[in-house]
Amino acid sequence: MRHGKKHNHLGRTTSHRVAMLSNLAISLITHKRIFTTVAKAKALRVYVEPLITKSKDDTTHSRRVVFSYLQSKDAVTELFRDVSVKIADRPGGYTRIIKVGNRPGDAAEMAMIELVDYNDNLQKEKSGKKAGAKTTRRSRAKKAAPKAGDAPAAESTDAAE
Repeated sequence: MRHGKKHNHLGRTTSHRVAMLSNLAISLITHKRIFTTVAKAKALRVYVEPLITKSKDDTTHSRRVVFSYLQSKDAVTELFRDVSVKIADRPGGYTRIIKVGNRPGDAAEMAMIELVDYNDNLQKEKSGKKAGAKTTRRSRAKKAAPKAGDAPAAESTDAAE
């Protein structure tokens, strides 16, 4: 029985899965955007977001903890030097998964996973928009109703004619 086993095993042994996720995380950190299957992208998000959160605190201990997961000095250096600076004020949600269709060979559902703050197209759109009023789902305050004296006066003149 699989009670309480919530993560996706991805059809691999534990050592293979950990090595694969580590390699995917290194690729994501160095390239900022990778294409993979949807299942692997969802598993990678769970794997890499705590590491990015750890990178906000640049201490020797946090570097060693992240290195134990990534096993790549270059990726750890880039994570702590470049990525952590960009995501310093973000409270979470450092990655975005976008489905891109099916792979031609085996029709596997593919996705693009990227670091949110590194998408230049969305950054330009956000800077171009004006900071307007917040949107809300409830209706705005009703427009001022016409004065009580105005509406009947208009009706009475129409009725008199």
